[in-house]
Amino acid sequence: YSFMAIKITDECINCGACEPECPNNAIYEPETFWKLSEGTSLKDETEMDPISDDVYFIATDKCTECIGFHDEPQCAAVCPVDCCLDDEDNVETKEQLLEKKKRLHDN
Repeated sequence: YSFMAIKITDECINCGACEPECPNNAIYEPETFWKLSEGTSLKDETEMDPISDDVYFIATDKCTECIGFHDEPQCAAVCPVDCCLDDEDNVETKEQLLEKKKRLHDN
């Protein structure tokens, strides 16, 4: 079984239900500049460009599919329109996701 980061599709209605559920602070409102340091123990303050100007987006570098936190991705669990889907362009193993979680929170 392979894991993938989650992406938010264009069907997003910008309700915001997903944002507070993310344990990695990886979900942002449209047009929001973001940083790896937000909600993590990383020190990288580099401001990153918004990934979407139209709908909420997930910063792939911070998404662990909730591995190590929950049994399923919380964004997908609360999304009323089922637009939080696997991102086929970002396949990772469970071990890689656990390592990412450790990197994000255990520094």
